[in-house]
Amino acid sequence: MTSRRLLLLTDRTQVPEGRSLGDVLDAAAGAGLTTVLLREIDLPDEERAGLAGRARAAGLEVVAAHRPVPGCAGVHLPAGTTGPGVATRWGRSCHSRADVVAAAADGAWWATLSPYASTKSKPGYGPPLPAAAFAGLPLPVYALGGITPANAAQARAAGAYGVAVMGAVMRADDPGAVVAALLREVAR
Repeated sequence: MTSRRLLLLTDRTQVPEGRSLGDVLDAAAGAGLTTVLLREIDLPDEERAGLAGRARAAGLEVVAAHRPVPGCAGVHLPAGTTGPGVATRWGRSCHSRADVVAAAADGAWWATLSPYASTKSKPGYGPPLPAAAFAGLPLPVYALGGITPANAAQARAAGAYGVAVMGAVMRADDPGAVVAALLREVAR
């Protein structure tokens, strides 16, 4: 399923004034997105649970970042952490092939591997990993960092299972159009 090859990470601080995170999620779901990784880790769990419910109401499967949130389909953990300690699907942020291999050995179901490219969301973060870092890994890996419709197909061609995107969608004038373009590119 092509839509599973795109994972949207939230960051309400990047959403332009006059629009809410809920507006972005509605537009993304309307364009075909199926899964969102709910970051907003600075918020209390009760507020995160409310945002997760809002995303589910838009038809999205929600994965919580850093710590489990009731009603979410899984949890995505920071680099270097151990499994979540609860029975759930989980993934881990990784920054090298060795990190991905360790995540697989620890029982992760997926990983993000970053940075794929230079990113406006984390300026100075990098340098970008070589394309070869995404090939032949032991679990599904989402290329993260600087992903746009212009390079999503290249990330898949390099071996990434899919792409994980934050800023290109969160900052977009038309988030639905960006999601639709990303979905076309990851289907190539």
